[in-house]
Amino acid sequence: MRLVPAIIVAVAIILAPVLWFFLPRLFAGEEGFAGPAIDSGARIEIEMLNQQVEDLQLRLETLTNEVQRLANQGYAGMPPQDQSAPDTEIPRTGPNEIIDAYAQVVLIANRLQVNDRLTIAGPSFLASTFGLPREELNDQCQEMTNPRLASKLVTEDVGPIRVKMLKPAIDSLRTVFENVRATDPDLYARISTAGSLCVRLIRGSRRSASTHAFGLAVDLNIDGALDTLGDGRTQLGLTILADFFKAEGWVWGAAWRREDSMHFEVSREKLEQWIADGAL
Repeated sequence: MRLVPAIIVAVAIILAPVLWFFLPRLFAGEEGFAGPAIDSGARIEIEMLNQQVEDLQLRLETLTNEVQRLANQGYAGMPPQDQSAPDTEIPRTGPNEIIDAYAQVVLIANRLQVNDRLTIAGPSFLASTFGLPREELNDQCQEMTNPRLASKLVTEDVGPIRVKMLKPAIDSLRTVFENVRATDPDLYARISTAGSLCVRLIRGSRRSASTHAFGLAVDLNIDGALDTLGDGRTQLGLTILADFFKAEGWVWGAAWRREDSMHFEVSREKLEQWIADGAL
């Protein structure tokens, strides 16, 4: 099995400089989004490197398992490289590399930890705090009848989209989009929505109201292309938007057990702040 140490050394040589050079840069701004000094191209490169590092880690795990399998079989050779493995480099297909890249679908790096230090409000907290958005709910969108919530419900143009949500959520969303526009106008111009308010039950539930039912969530995408639910991948533009939402106290649905990366909702921490301030 002389080939096994050689493979391990080769992988270490590949990964070491990548991790040493790029990881400090990737996570240097994890407390919030970078300011206007970071241009669109730099943001895209950072996200590309982030997903490439994660893909390398997955490939290393696969290779390690394969080496162990061969060792157990006493087989000294290695099978030819799998040519069907996806190419993690984002293709450049159009005349504007920055604009084209936003809609590309990539792996969501560090997916389960993207909402670090933020928590979801959850159906129980929302119902106990505000009451249900209406007395009778089903799986269809209906009118909001809860007086406390309905009095705060407004419909407005917010940045590049038009939404119907609670007023504090709209004001917060406006802050998010103003930061995006000032920092990354190319991305800002391509943001679309798949909906905001929808007073209904959570899909598959008989009692719990969706966060959309309270006017506290919005679904976003790039160029109107809907995300594939639960595949662990998303449009690169949404991974950039997630930093802006996290800085404003919103939770990203990419971290759900069944990934929903179009979905952004107000965190419990943000709601408790609004309640304490008398905004809700």
